[in-house]
Amino acid sequence: MIRKSVVKLCSLFIISSLLLVSCASKKDVVYFQNAGDYETIVSDNSHTNKFKIDDVISINVSTLDPQASMPFNLFKGAEEGGIRPEQLDYIIDKNGDIDFPVLGAIKIVGLSPEETKQLLTEKLSNYLKDPIINIRLKNFTISVLGEVARPGTYPVNGEQITVLEAIGLAGDLTIKGIRQNVMVIRDFNGTKVYTRIDLTQKESLNSPVYYLTQNDIVYVEPNKSAITSSALDNRASIWVSIASVLITSTVLVLTR
Repeated sequence: MIRKSVVKLCSLFIISSLLLVSCASKKDVVYFQNAGDYETIVSDNSHTNKFKIDDVISINVSTLDPQASMPFNLFKGAEEGGIRPEQLDYIIDKNGDIDFPVLGAIKIVGLSPEETKQLLTEKLSNYLKDPIINIRLKNFTISVLGEVARPGTYPVNGEQITVLEAIGLAGDLTIKGIRQNVMVIRDFNGTKVYTRIDLTQKESLNSPVYYLTQNDIVYVEPNKSAITSSALDNRASIWVSIASVLITSTVLVLTR
């Protein structure tokens, strides 16, 4: 009878310890907790991507006369058998310029695609009539790291992406990710800016990092439960080990 009581007590001790380590409250995991039912939130958070140093950009210039616009596009190789050569991309150099055919160096760092289009239209007006300019950022990727289901680097097909969409690409935060302290690391031409966002509050929709820019890094910090369950500081395993030793020692004493 004494032996069974001791075993039950130790088992209860183990279960209680594990529950204590792994428990989490609603306020730790629910998004937008302060948003009311049928509440309408008008966001004034406007965003337009700006070009940065080392960005890879595709620029295509076309007119009703293909031969007239040909010199203003970069191509690899020569046209053979009616097959158009491969069009090359532009890379913004350390001075913020691209080397544009005929026009030479043009500074576009800090400009949006629409602003760049307007600038090129003005500069090409002396050479072409009603040019059509298509611009696309080719290296728009974001990285999501930390306590998410699928950490990694993801390409962005459109012109913008929100931090929620980025987290969605990574399979959402795990139950052990801290939603109140998600960090976005942004590079401004060599200067790193660290901004934190609280996803449990509706005000996060107006955060300056709610819309991500190219090469942003989203980092989700692990909570105490994740840290304690890690290989470096696995307190749950320690408690189980201690309890196992106690049970074994007690059984040996009682069986003698």
